[in-house]
Amino acid sequence: PSSDCVVAEQLCLSDSTCNATYRTLENCALAKTRLLSLDHDSRVRCLNAELDLGNSSLLHCKCHRRMKRQEHCLRIFWTVHSSMTDAENNQESPLPSTVEHWKTDYNKLAALVSGKNCSQLAGDATNPCLRATHVCNLSKKCFRLRTDYASICTKGAGSEDVCDRRKCHRGLRNFFEKVPEDFTKRILFCPCQDEFCGERRRKTIVPDCSFQYNTKPNCLWLLDSCLEDHICKSRLADFQQNCQPVDMSPDGCSLHNHAACLQAYMGMIGTPMTPNYVSNSSVEVTLWCTCENSGNQKEKCDQILGMFENNKCL
Repeated sequence: PSSDCVVAEQLCLSDSTCNATYRTLENCALAKTRLLSLDHDSRVRCLNAELDLGNSSLLHCKCHRRMKRQEHCLRIFWTVHSSMTDAENNQESPLPSTVEHWKTDYNKLAALVSGKNCSQLAGDATNPCLRATHVCNLSKKCFRLRTDYASICTKGAGSEDVCDRRKCHRGLRNFFEKVPEDFTKRILFCPCQDEFCGERRRKTIVPDCSFQYNTKPNCLWLLDSCLEDHICKSRLADFQQNCQPVDMSPDGCSLHNHAACLQAYMGMIGTPMTPNYVSNSSVEVTLWCTCENSGNQKEKCDQILGMFENNKCL
């Protein structure tokens, strides 16, 4: 089984050879973070250091969801994996792929959202998203953390002040990471039959602060912002791995695991690449960005936006 990267780091630092190799990789990762150009000898040294970790548990360690010291763990993972890989291409996810410990039946949720089982809700006049909120309010933890992010994300709304997007994102991550998934999934994936319900679902993450800017930034800028953040970079790799669309596949998904894809989608909320519903009348999602004025990188930009807008797997 994959070891915890924090534990693997401690084991490595206690060994003089591994310690020296790891310190070299830290310098390599730091140079890459600061966009410093390395000479040929330095690049070779970085590559050799990563190869030297072939027998170390660091090379195969993971950072488990909802773990303590998550950011520290992710920093370790990207220190070990950053030198040999291109940050703009699909990378190995630092998060385990299993979703067995999640109680929520994601496939049933996916069917509800797509309308396949909407007959079950026929005749129910209650707004399903409002009902999901009421269920959350019955839990002290769900109510407290939902109130926390809602309060942070609405500060500055409707005035000339700009909300604190970083704090808003942190509040959203706390909610989706710390509240039991049976509450959070009901709120985010509640099945709607009308626009009033859809609007409440669209506003779940307080999009005026967490999702929208005054003007849409370029999607390439959004990607760069994500790759500079260990949490976002990790969750993007997880999303790319679990929501990889394949046209030839009957369900449009390479892994045929819609549960893992929905879980990975939720992980993107509260990051610089936070997605959201397009409108209050559909279940289509998108990023708040544009590919206008992308120059010769237009194709790459379209691919980033298409990961969400045209992703059959998602």
